[in-house]
Amino acid sequence: TMTVHNEEHIVDVHVRSGVYSSDTIFDYQHGYIATRLFSRNACFIMKIKKEFIPELHEIGQLAFERETMKDVYSPNNVWAQFQPGSSRQGDFKDWVLYGKHIENLCTGLPLYQ
Repeated sequence: TMTVHNEEHIVDVHVRSGVYSSDTIFDYQHGYIATRLFSRNACFIMKIKKEFIPELHEIGQLAFERETMKDVYSPNNVWAQFQPGSSRQGDFKDWVLYGKHIENLCTGLPLYQ
């Protein structure tokens, strides 16, 4: 499921699929995406690159199109491949940088950038 919060410039994406379950936050105000993978009990954070990530106003439309058209190809599919190295615990300066929504998602988990 996807929830777009236009007033906060946030998109929440919840994937419920057994061991592949995850929560992702697109925080357009702070410019970061965080994904919490439940099977790994870890949080992956990356900077939003505008050339690869749809704008906030486009994401809702893309989700609607995908839901109504199901198997239609879109050149705007977003894929990310994480290659985790070392992790660390987030601290105060991280949460100032990433914002409260990502802090709520990732507090207490190892962070990978």
